[in-house]
Amino acid sequence: MRAPELLAPAGDRRSLAAALASGADAVYLGLDEGFNARARAENFSLETLPEVAAEVHRAGARLYVTLNTLVFEPELAHVERVVRGVAAAGADALIVQDFAVALIARAVCPELELHASTQMTISSAEAAEIARGLGFTRVVVPRELSVEEIRRLAAGTELEL
Repeated sequence: MRAPELLAPAGDRRSLAAALASGADAVYLGLDEGFNARARAENFSLETLPEVAAEVHRAGARLYVTLNTLVFEPELAHVERVVRGVAAAGADALIVQDFAVALIARAVCPELELHASTQMTISSAEAAEIARGLGFTRVVVPRELSVEEIRRLAAGTELEL
């Protein structure tokens, strides 16, 4: 069994620096461009994301960008531009809720890891396998699951939880 990843939120530059100084293995953040459930955070701009990614990687950590809200059809072209920008900036993964975002990411930047957000409420091995079939490599399990429910979920999927 491998050690759990210490994943910290980074809502602004100060919290990013604190997470990295404290030894976080990875940080997650939202973008000013929207499509994230971190509306109360200061968030980061897509323009500054390359320098943020470089800073995170220099610290030996990984960078995950949250696009974890539902996306409507008129927003899909904008989401594609954001996904392309995230990939070009050097982020390691996207944390997503909407299957449309996952499909866009797989089409335009297949090398970028996909993590299923807790907002996807993947609580069964069957649902995890559907996510795996769409290219997800990790599931952030719903907070409501008990340890026993997580154990059953883990036994039924190869995805990282």
